[in-house]
Amino acid sequence: MGKRERYEPGTFCWVDLATTDPAGARTFYGELFGWDAEEAPEGEAWGYAMMSLDCDVVCGVYELEAERREVGVPPHWFNCVSVEDADAVADRANLLGGDSLGGAFDVQGLGRMAVLQDPAGAVLGAWQPGSHVGATRVNDVGCMTWNELHTREPERMAAFYAELFRWEMEAQTEDGTLAYVVIKNAGNSNGGIMPMTEQHGDAPPFWLPYFTVPSCDDAVAKTRERDGDLLAGSMDLEAGRIAVLTDPQGAAFAVFEGETDD
Repeated sequence: MGKRERYEPGTFCWVDLATTDPAGARTFYGELFGWDAEEAPEGEAWGYAMMSLDCDVVCGVYELEAERREVGVPPHWFNCVSVEDADAVADRANLLGGDSLGGAFDVQGLGRMAVLQDPAGAVLGAWQPGSHVGATRVNDVGCMTWNELHTREPERMAAFYAELFRWEMEAQTEDGTLAYVVIKNAGNSNGGIMPMTEQHGDAPPFWLPYFTVPSCDDAVAKTRERDGDLLAGSMDLEAGRIAVLTDPQGAAFAVFEGETDD
């Protein structure tokens, strides 16, 4: 079981769901993954709720702000990487051609965050932990287990993130064409980069979280029964079985059936 009290800098540590229907999302994911919700006091933090599994905090859910909805931002998962200094990472993102979207800021004593946009447009967070280190359980059934960038510029973005977070990049090719990039942090597999294809249509680049499930096919069936949808899969890979899904509000996520690391 992947219990966590701290994360090595450069490790994915947390995911938040920004949604147009927090109550509906809490019900959907609670039924799919077994999560319980602990809501913030009314009127605080956009109705933010910490989601837990057997008392271990696994992610957060909050209402997508009206201002962002008005400019066309859809419901989405927001992935965070643990860092020692959010301000330094924000500055480095700007120097490398990305955007820190306003710089780092404090989050209610829980930590300090910078929202970063890479040069191709994908967004993720740099999290400097305070009292909140991130998920206290990962790599277990019902928990986050992988984080994957979908982009039309995989080589360029691999170079950008390698400089930004000091990640190591392990390219995998098929017939001389880049098929995937495994992201490694301090020698451990930490995520991946998937080249976008025609199958993605006109979708912008994005980071996709994976959650472990006992059965990929059962997760697909439950998602469809609860008004979600299947985008891709189920697919058998060397490491296990995966599917890419959307919840009823349209936020994309993936499920993984297979062995995970502690």
